[in-house]
Amino acid sequence: MYIAFMVALQIRDVPEDVRAALAERARERSQSLQAYLLSLVQTDARRSRNATVLGRLANRSDGTRSRPGETAAQMAAGRKERDAHLGPPG
Repeated sequence: MYIAFMVALQIRDVPEDVRAALAERARERSQSLQAYLLSLVQTDARRSRNATVLGRLANRSDGTRSRPGETAAQMAAGRKERDAHLGPPG
């Protein structure tokens, strides 16, 4: 059985203008300041995990890294080679 433990976070010395801006953004989303801040923290945690995965993939040398349009060009070249090998249709 999995039991989730919730923790409380506290941020001290938040300038009033920052708190006011965050409270306004929360109101715009019909959320409490607490709910809005939790969503920001959750989003940042998700992005952090994604960045870690992308960082691990960045050093791959198995041909999985390609520049925009490179794969399409490789496929077109492969098709051209195939068509030349097969000869004209008919």
